[in-house]
Amino acid sequence: MNTLKLDHIGIAVEKIDAALPVWEGILSLPLHGIEEVADQKVKTAFMPIGESEIELLESTDSEGPIGKFLAAKGQGVHHLAFRVANIEAALAELKAKGVRLIDETPRYGAGGARIAFIHPKATGGVLVELCERA
Repeated sequence: MNTLKLDHIGIAVEKIDAALPVWEGILSLPLHGIEEVADQKVKTAFMPIGESEIELLESTDSEGPIGKFLAAKGQGVHHLAFRVANIEAALAELKAKGVRLIDETPRYGAGGARIAFIHPKATGGVLVELCERA
């Protein structure tokens, strides 16, 4: 698999507006933009740092993945996202290796990225996202 870099770290928060003073104010990270991804029931805020980003994730529905995460674990790191050159090839390679996946085909995430998740049981309890950006 051609893994290019750490794309972003996803952090689940109760409210993006309440989290921004930490990330913008204390750590001086610029807000790149806020976007809602309706089919994933989430609102995201991206804050670039070097060649990577911090992604704040606010649930728009308590039954969505971030809503369930917040109910079970509270605020905190949700996932690590790695940029890949070709997400279809990466998924095919992982399937061939017998790696347990949440997504067997890519879907669209924030910023128009094509994404897929590896099941945390395959990665020692860490939710890993693969993303491909144009």
